[in-house]
Amino acid sequence: MKVVRRPEELEQTPRAVAIGTFDGVHLGHRRVLDAVKAAELASTVVTFDPHPRVALGYEVELLATIERRLELLAEAGVEEALVVEFDLELARLPPQEFVEAVLRPIGAEVVVAGLNFRFGRARAGDLGLLERLGFDVRKVPLVEGVSSSRIRELLGGGEVERAAGLLGRPAELEGIVVAGDARGGTLGFPTANLRLDPSLLVPKYGIYAGAAEGHRAAISIGTNPHYGGGERRVEAYLLDFEGDLYGERLQLQLWRRLRDERAFESEQELVAQIARDVEETQAAEPPL
Repeated sequence: MKVVRRPEELEQTPRAVAIGTFDGVHLGHRRVLDAVKAAELASTVVTFDPHPRVALGYEVELLATIERRLELLAEAGVEEALVVEFDLELARLPPQEFVEAVLRPIGAEVVVAGLNFRFGRARAGDLGLLERLGFDVRKVPLVEGVSSSRIRELLGGGEVERAAGLLGRPAELEGIVVAGDARGGTLGFPTANLRLDPSLLVPKYGIYAGAAEGHRAAISIGTNPHYGGGERRVEAYLLDFEGDLYGERLQLQLWRRLRDERAFESEQELVAQIARDVEETQAAEPPL
C-alpha cells in the first residue's frame, strides 16, 4: 500500500475514497473498506494523524498506533492511503473547503462512508452534502454493536475475547522492547519489557495468554505488586523463544485474561503460579 502525507503526492486519478480515523480497523471499518474496493476504482483511504479528538484537546485512548493502523489497512487490501495531519487549521475548515483541499486534488469520484459520517468544521458536512457536491456517495450500514468506543470499554474490562469478536482479530498491544530489571530471568521466565506509545489504550491489569513473534506468550500488564511496584509495566514471556528483542517493535496478541495480578507469600509461590500461567498459555486457543 502506498502511503503519502500530502494530496499532491497522489496522482489525480479516478478514486473510491473512504474517510475516517479507522482506529482499530474493526469489523465496521472493514465493511466500509470492502465497499471501497468493490467500486473498482483506485481504492484510497483518507485518514488522520493525530486522532482528531486528541488534536482538539480531548483525551482518547487509541486502539492502534498510526503505524499499525496503516498495516491493517494494507492487510485489508487498500491500495493507497493519504494521512492528513489533523491540526486546528484543518479542524476550522468548512466542509466544502475540506473537499477542495483534500478530495478534489486526488481525483475522488466515489466516497464511501458509514451512515453517521460527519466532517468539516463543527462536523457540519455529511453524506448529503457530498452528494450535492457531485460525488457518487456509497452509504454503508453500520455493523450493529461494533464501534471503537465499545471495543475500548471491553478492553478496559479485560474482556479481550469479546473485543476480538468486534475487531475481527485478536486484541493487540504493541511497544518497543526495552531493558527491564531482569527479574524474570532470575525466576526462569525471561520477559520482554515493552515501552508503549502513551496514546495507546492499555487493557485491564492482569495476566493474559497470547502470542508474539509467532510464539505463544504469557503476558503481564500491571505494577508487579509482589515486588511492591507502582509503575505500570507490560512484560511478555515468549514460550520456546531464543533471541534478542531489545530495541525491536513487538506486537502482542491478547487471547484470554487468565487472572488478576497479586502479591504472593513467597517467591517460590510466585514461580509456581507463573508456571501454571505458562501451562494455561500453552493450552489457550486464539479467540478467532
